[in-house]
Amino acid sequence: MAVWADPMINGPKLRAILTLILVLAFAGAPLLTAPFTGFDPATLPNDVSQPPLQPEGYAFAIWGVIYLWLIASAGYGLWKRGDSPAWDTMRWPLMISAGIGAIWIEVALRSPVWATILIFAMLITATLACLRAPVSERALARAPLGLYAGWLSAAGFVALSTTVVGFGVLPREVAGWFGLLAALATAAALTTRLRVITYPLAVIWALIGVVVAQWQSDPILATAAIGGAAGLAVLGWRARV
Repeated sequence: MAVWADPMINGPKLRAILTLILVLAFAGAPLLTAPFTGFDPATLPNDVSQPPLQPEGYAFAIWGVIYLWLIASAGYGLWKRGDSPAWDTMRWPLMISAGIGAIWIEVALRSPVWATILIFAMLITATLACLRAPVSERALARAPLGLYAGWLSAAGFVALSTTVVGFGVLPREVAGWFGLLAALATAAALTTRLRVITYPLAVIWALIGVVVAQWQSDPILATAAIGGAAGLAVLGWRARV
C-alpha cells in the first residue's frame, strides 16, 4: 500500500514525512554535485575572482551544523510531533525552502542570476518557517531554522553583491558596501522579529568570515563588518525570548 493511501497517515503526518525527505535531499545534494566554491567566473561577463563580500572558506563549514540540525528537527517532528498543529504550520515553507536548496548547487554552478534569486526565495520561506515554529520546543524547532535563515541572510547578499559586480552593475568596492549594509539592515530587522539567538549568531559567523577574507584588500569594509557583528550580538541578546 502506498504511504499516502495508509489511513493512519493523515495530512500533517504526510507533510512531516515529506519534510524529512526534502531536508535529507537538501543535506545530501552536496554529495551528488560538483563542489561549489563560489560562482564560476566563466558564467559572468566581468571578473569576480575577488568577490566583494565573500567570507573565508572555513565559514561555509556551518552548513554541516545546519544540515544535521535540520535533519534532527525534521526527524523529531515526524517521530514525536507528526500530528501537532504547532509543528505542521511551519512545514509548508520549510518544504519549499529545502526543495529549492536540494537543487541550488546545480543551479549555482550554471547561473549566478538564478542562484541569487533562488537563495532569496530560500531565505523568505526559511524565515516564514521560523516565524511559524513553536517557541516551546526551541532547540528542535525554531533554533535550527534560525541558524539556517541567518546564514541565508548573509549568503543572499554575498551572492547579490558578487552578481552585480559580475554584470558590471556596480564596481567591486561599492558592491561590497551595498551588500554589507543591506545584509546588516535585514539581519537587524529579522533578529528583532524572530527573537531566536541562532539567527544573529549565523550572521555574525558570516561577518567574521568576511573580516578574515577582506582584511587585506578592504580593511575599512572589514572594520565595518566587525562593528556590525558587535551590534548584532547586542541586538540578538536583547531580542532573545
